[in-house]
Amino acid sequence: MSETVIVPPARGMRRRRGSFIPPLLIVTFLIYNAMAFLMFGGKPDGWAGEVFHLTMVSGVLWQLSWGDLLLVLGLACLFVEVIKSTNTGRSSIVEHMLSTAVFVIYLVEFLLVGAAASSVFFLLMMMSLVDVVAGFSISITGAGRDVTME
Repeated sequence: MSETVIVPPARGMRRRRGSFIPPLLIVTFLIYNAMAFLMFGGKPDGWAGEVFHLTMVSGVLWQLSWGDLLLVLGLACLFVEVIKSTNTGRSSIVEHMLSTAVFVIYLVEFLLVGAAASSVFFLLMMMSLVDVVAGFSISITGAGRDVTME
């Protein structure tokens, strides 16, 4: 025999929803464009320039390029975007739509602008695609758990 216990929600306690945060991968898009056109003269090969280098304990020289640095920033933004996609609510739908728009902007620029023809931009665009797919997948999975059919 099993018993069902129903606990009413506490008065004055509302479920806290996250505040609206625009897609963070737009930051990497803006940084890429600013650097590509202002620092590198619209040429996609400027991303290989060295930011700094270190001599490792093994004696090998390790270099960090501008492109590597931007990809690390993109990965950090993607991490936050995946965490954000676990939120439910009306603002999450708008955030998913904006993430899709950011991916479309990446795709259009990749196809049409010469300065975006680099592996750095391509990988940032793929991060944006992962953000869109993960966001919708996580939201759908979470919504499926909220709805139970008997």
